[in-house]
Amino acid sequence: AADQPLDPDRFQVWFDQIVQRFGTDILRAKGILHLAGEDRRYVMQGVHMLIEANFLGPWPPGPRTSKLVFIGRNLDTMNLAEGFASCQVD
Repeated sequence: AADQPLDPDRFQVWFDQIVQRFGTDILRAKGILHLAGEDRRYVMQGVHMLIEANFLGPWPPGPRTSKLVFIGRNLDTMNLAEGFASCQVD
């Protein structure tokens, strides 16, 4: 989870690298993201290397927290928490 908005460009580069490198080990990925400069929720889901993403309505009142979940094999070797955290706006 990330409490700060995510930089859309940094997130896209990081996520593309994860999918390209580890896509066969990612059985499922799902998330709701708060992208910097955007008032709508960015929702994504995928299986292996097939990822769908789109904006979904405005955020409800209250804190905006990005959450991304992976289900798969060898996830501990992917440094997911560190990579996701590095996508937050400084």
